Amino acid sequence: MLLNTPICEFGWKAPDFTLKDADGQGFTMSEHIGENGLLIAFICNHCPYVQAIGDRLAADTKLLMSEGFGVLAVMSNDYKSVPADSPPKMKEFAELYGFEFPYLIDEDQSVGKTYGAVCTPDFFGLNNKGELQYRGRLDDAGFNDPTGRTPELLNAMHLIAETGSGPKKQVPSMGCSIKWTS
Repeated sequence: MLLNTPICEFGWKAPDFTLKDADGQGFTMSEHIGENGLLIAFICNHCPYVQAIGDRLAADTKLLMSEGFGVLAVMSNDYKSVPADSPPKMKEFAELYGFEFPYLIDEDQSVGKTYGAVCTPDFFGLNNKGELQYRGRLDDAGFNDPTGRTPELLNAMHLIAETGSGPKKQVPSMGCSIKWTS
């Protein structure tokens, strides 16, 4: 089911969390806020929208991390009902796309629910105080040729670093619905 993310609630204070990656290593959100802010991306392996942006997401986040931003990805899907999103498959997916950020398992789906994540991908761009400033898409390319794309997420995060605030105009991300447990 295709969903769009809600409008950004500017200034919403992102709740802290600790989640583990597929190797069992724990990561705490508040420890990953960089000097310029933090990007939290709710993604999964099986979603064609995430697959379509995988290479661009890897490149954009690598740049952001080199510029003093933290990046975390969270997988909130019920992987028992969607085996393609299981922890071993997450590890393979991260390697396939060259993700350099931690890709974390939201086993009980509490982080996804607390954040109000609705789809994959769902991006939360925070300033260095942990306040939400961006809830839009990665870029304007979608499934199309990314040549000449407008890197909306990168542009938003750069604005957040410069001013502490995100752009007033944001285009919602769209993707597959998060698979919640029944």
